[in-house]
Amino acid sequence: MKTLKYTVIKTEPQYQDYCRQLEALVTEGTASTATQEEIDLLTLLIETWDQAHATLPEADPIELLRSLMASRHLLAKDMVTVLGLSKGAVSDILNRRRGLSKEVIRRLASYFQVSQEAFNRPYELVVAASPLPRNARVIHQGAKAAA
Repeated sequence: MKTLKYTVIKTEPQYQDYCRQLEALVTEGTASTATQEEIDLLTLLIETWDQAHATLPEADPIELLRSLMASRHLLAKDMVTVLGLSKGAVSDILNRRRGLSKEVIRRLASYFQVSQEAFNRPYELVVAASPLPRNARVIHQGAKAAA
């Protein structure tokens, strides 16, 4: 029986080894059909391992967004076109004054090629304590009123 050159990845060292082999094949530059098939197979095996084992940490969605933007050298103004929002809306999101809508989560996940669940996690918003209008007064303060 013929021994297979590659098998399903079962361990972290095997994963690292396959990643090194794939990098060597890609940087080698030979364009033969056999080499391309080997690259395709290694890519499939590595992606399968990644999907099963690589999970995003339970990161705060805004911190994750800032990290992904930094890794790609993106500024807030670049996110305006990616998200289809105004500069003010992007600023509000990045400064935690506005939550992420379902559509924004979809666009972020698609653009950064991550799962939507990475951005669909609870996080705290900053709520500015705005002064009341001139003639307004507080009628009910919730827990403070009961104390």
